[in-house]
Amino acid sequence: MILEGTVTNVANFGAFVDIGVHQDGLVHISMLSNSFVEDPHTVVKAGDVVKVKVLEVDAARKRIALTMRLDDKPTDKKEPTSGRNSAEICKNTQKNDRLQSNNRNAFGNNAFADALKGWKK
Repeated sequence: MILEGTVTNVANFGAFVDIGVHQDGLVHISMLSNSFVEDPHTVVKAGDVVKVKVLEVDAARKRIALTMRLDDKPTDKKEPTSGRNSAEICKNTQKNDRLQSNNRNAFGNNAFADALKGWKK
């Protein structure tokens, strides 16, 4: 859906656009233009009226993903993963990997420790 909105704020990571609903949508820096954008302030400024396309609406997190690249296609609706987001899942996986590696490297549980046992008198 293509809408017209007003830029309310510009940040280093993108621009917030008021599209007439209770929540402003975010146009990520990568979605501001078809070419590379180093600074969003060079493309838009607060108060600009822009045309945007709705990419995704996440009602649970109250987020609206927008793009100014009008030829982009919206993403398919993803099924929620038991209320856990990908950052939380990644963090837990890294923690588990670290715990497992600590167990493998525990004193007396590696080849070097086994070799030292033979030298001990």
